[in-house]
Amino acid sequence: MKIGRLLLRLTVGGFFFGHGTQKLLGWFGGNGLEATAQGFEQIGLRPGRANAIAAGAAEAGGGALLVAGYATPLAASVLTATMITAIDTVHKQNGPWATKGGYEYNAVLIAAALALAEVGPGSLSLDAALGRERHGPRWALAALATGALGALGARALRGQAPAAPEQATAPQQAADEQQPASADEQQPTSAEQAQPASADEQQPAPVSGE
Repeated sequence: MKIGRLLLRLTVGGFFFGHGTQKLLGWFGGNGLEATAQGFEQIGLRPGRANAIAAGAAEAGGGALLVAGYATPLAASVLTATMITAIDTVHKQNGPWATKGGYEYNAVLIAAALALAEVGPGSLSLDAALGRERHGPRWALAALATGALGALGARALRGQAPAAPEQATAPQQAADEQQPASADEQQPTSAEQAQPASADEQQPAPVSGE
């Protein structure tokens, strides 16, 4: 059992740490903070940079805590919040299966983190070495509740993010002023201007005495 819990902590915590540092620092082939922030903006996590930092810190920090076996319920809560947010923003519309981009993998990670919060990190951990190990069903439920509240908070902040400003268009009046005059405007405006002069008007005026 000691070996099993240690392997679970190292595996789950190690991969979480890797994912977090991919986002923050570009380690392990990751895209780094700026690219992650742009991706978050595209899926509605605004502001993208702040959300990228929060997600990367939660994953890297929570993963490191699990690996060390320190403050395991806290680690489980922040990782649960991150995974619920990922399900809510990216995976839920695809159904459960990972082959279709679903939330299968995220759900397994949540279950693993909460299982460690319930059974504890084991004797091969910092918590055990410091004599401050906290575990049990109540701690697991507390981690789940805290993680769910954190995800709800992140969702509420998403809903309050300002929309991108609309680009202003040139006034239609300016465009109209640049249009050439219509054919009607170029035609004479009266029948008198359009008709030729009458015959009387074309005759020379009579000379006096003739």
